[in-house]
Amino acid sequence: MSFFRIESRKYSSWFLIVIGLSLATIVSASAIAYIKNASNTKSPIPNTVIIDKVFVDKSERVLKLLSQGEVVKTYHIALGDNPIGHKQQEGDERTPVGNYTLDYKNENSIAHRSIHISYPNATDKAKAQSLGINPGGNIMIHGQMNGFGHLAWINQRRNWTDGCIAVTNSEMDEIMAVVKVGTAIEIVE
Repeated sequence: MSFFRIESRKYSSWFLIVIGLSLATIVSASAIAYIKNASNTKSPIPNTVIIDKVFVDKSERVLKLLSQGEVVKTYHIALGDNPIGHKQQEGDERTPVGNYTLDYKNENSIAHRSIHISYPNATDKAKAQSLGINPGGNIMIHGQMNGFGHLAWINQRRNWTDGCIAVTNSEMDEIMAVVKVGTAIEIVE
C-alpha cells in the first residue's frame, strides 16, 4: 500500500505541475492578445480624419478604414462559418464580395451595434433569381453578440457569424463614431 501512496503523490505532483503550466500558457496567450488589441485601439482616430472607404480582405481577416487612399486603422475580423467565396443565398454563411455601401446604422441590433452593408445589390438579386434562390441579406459589420462582449478574445480567433463581419465591441464603437452612412465598402476574397 505504501508503494501506491508514493506513486500517487509523485503523479499528482506532476499532474498539478502540468495543469499549472497549461493555465499559465492560456493566460499568457490571452494577455498577449489583449495587449495587441489594446494597442490597436489606444490611438483614436482624430475627428479631422474623414473615412471615405472601408476595405475588407476576407483572406487576411482584416477590415481597414481609409481616408483619401491611406489606411487610417486596421482591425482583425471574424467572418461567417463558411467564409470562402461570394455570398450566393440565404443561409450559406458567406460574406459577399464586391462593392457596396454602408447604408444605415443600427444601435439596437442583436450584436453590439451594427452598420448594414447594402447586399444584395441588383447584380446579386439577378443572379439569385436566375438560380431560383433567395440571395439573403441583413449583412452587417457588428460587435460581439449582446451579452458576450467579454468573450471577444476567444470569438475573434474563429469564424462565427452567419456572413457578417465581426469586430470587438470597443472596435465597433470606434467604427460607428467615424464611419458615416453612405460610405463605400469594398470586400475582396
